[in-house]
Amino acid sequence: MRNVVDTFTGNLILNLSILAWAMAQIIKFIITLITKRKLDWRHILSSGGMPSSHSAFVCACAASMGFMYGWASPVFTISAVVAIVVMYDAANVRKAAGEQAKILNYIMDHWTEMKPALFGKELKELLGHTPFQVLMGGLLGVAVGLLGAWLYS
Repeated sequence: MRNVVDTFTGNLILNLSILAWAMAQIIKFIITLITKRKLDWRHILSSGGMPSSHSAFVCACAASMGFMYGWASPVFTISAVVAIVVMYDAANVRKAAGEQAKILNYIMDHWTEMKPALFGKELKELLGHTPFQVLMGGLLGVAVGLLGAWLYS
């Protein structure tokens, strides 16, 4: 396990965070494949959807920090606060922006006059997450962070 850490980034916590993010993206791709019966490669790197890769990323970081440096340590506190902010943003601010994009896309699709150049491109609607998607991403991140830190120690 040490060779993997040394050759990838040289930082176990960063490696575990990246692993949790990658696992969430792969799960998202598989869920899209199963539910929509469509091979959509954009989901490998896209935001939004189930589970939240943002939540998985920051929760893996926080969980491995807590495991390695102690749950009362300042580094865990900082990483937990950042994780909470990211997860709140994913479930609220970015979700609201996605809802606004849906409305604007509807307006653009039903525009009866000549569309200005501004309306030439459809807006991305899948920006944020439902609270459940954030929770699942967070749980995935905590599991990867704790298991990886435990296996490494």
